[in-house]
Amino acid sequence: MRIINCVKNASLVTLLFASMAHADVSLQDSSEILGHWTVTAESLKLDGEKKLIKSVWEFKNDGTLVSISTDSLGRTKEMTVAVKYSVEDGVIKKQLSPGREKYESCSVAKREGSEMVLKCTNLFLFLTKK
Repeated sequence: MRIINCVKNASLVTLLFASMAHADVSLQDSSEILGHWTVTAESLKLDGEKKLIKSVWEFKNDGTLVSISTDSLGRTKEMTVAVKYSVEDGVIKKQLSPGREKYESCSVAKREGSEMVLKCTNLFLFLTKK
């Protein structure tokens, strides 16, 4: 019985530390993300294989997120899209596409210096502050 309790306690401690390692960072307001960010990669998992991408996001003070993406296949070369965003309850709520009032929530999974990882609905996005 004692061994079982020790194993249970060790499992709980391990689970606690594992969940703390992946705890989301809560944003206070949009001032923490304002400016230009280079989106360098995307991945299905935080520690999964990354697909390199070329995109620049600019979080503006007026609640606009401007995305400039470079097409690696060269069909459109560069595409600029502006959508609405806000910071609510510590997460970024961003419009999925212009003109539609459907939003997705992106929490900050990790933030260190000029590096930030966003955990959106289906992807992790890796950004670097310009």
